[in-house]
Amino acid sequence: MNTDLKNRYDFVLVFDVQDGNPNGDPDAGNLPRIDPETGRGLVTDVCLKRKVRNYVHMIKELKPPYDIFVKEKAVLNQNIEGGYAALGIDLNKPPADEKDGRKRNDKGIGQGKEVDKVREQMCKTYYDIRTFGAVMSTGANAGQVRGPVQFTFARSIDQIATLEHSITRMAVATEAEAEKQSGDNRTMGRKNTVPYGLYVAHGFISAHLAAQTGFSQEDLDLLWKALCEMFEHDRSAARGLMATRKLVIFKHDSALGNALAHALFERVGITRTDETKPPRQFSDYEVKINRDGLPKGITIIEKP
Repeated sequence: MNTDLKNRYDFVLVFDVQDGNPNGDPDAGNLPRIDPETGRGLVTDVCLKRKVRNYVHMIKELKPPYDIFVKEKAVLNQNIEGGYAALGIDLNKPPADEKDGRKRNDKGIGQGKEVDKVREQMCKTYYDIRTFGAVMSTGANAGQVRGPVQFTFARSIDQIATLEHSITRMAVATEAEAEKQSGDNRTMGRKNTVPYGLYVAHGFISAHLAAQTGFSQEDLDLLWKALCEMFEHDRSAARGLMATRKLVIFKHDSALGNALAHALFERVGITRTDETKPPRQFSDYEVKINRDGLPKGITIIEKP
């Protein structure tokens, strides 16, 4: 596949949450994720990728080449079979090229060069496959794709306080519940929030892997837009106020890169403006970027 992406990128994503749950842990009663040793909040890379997928889903309406492979209620094996159908490959017949075998070893499963062809087709069709990669070795089998874009977990700058609130619904679900309450009709529940947290995630974009999946400059521009705007379209009662506060991009002038990622990330400093009170808004922090002695071949881009 050809791609016009010729540069490596490393980036820092800074976002915050106020009175919400940025990423609940289902193994802990949906409490906000937390590092138990430091008390700092966590948001998984999977959570961030989900928000990017949802944003692209919304603005591109699942039209190729911006369809989404891992979407709500998707049956992935059906999508893989659709890739074979798009290429006119009948998995119930022997491979068209005898080099791939004179008979089908397993009914309904691709083999030989068929897998490579369908993997390429899937990359062309689905934005999230050519961006994040995918395991498609199930069902009809389209192999595996290693995506050029990867995120780390996001971690809060300071310890977070996890609060649990009792909430009341002035209704019940069944008549039996109403009878037990003699018409009071109340349902009690619990809600978990973080009063405020400023989180930082790091990301990496490989030009070499982009060449393998077909991830293009247009795809990259869409990714930057998604990272800046994804929280604007992800509102819910559980997540409170969430916003991308800063996206710092380190662009290398080569595919291999011109500096170590961790050294570039260390140039982004975030400090409290007042250590005497707990942070409750973004203005309680100051974000600074050290541009002194910037390695040759590195350009810093700030968004939004």
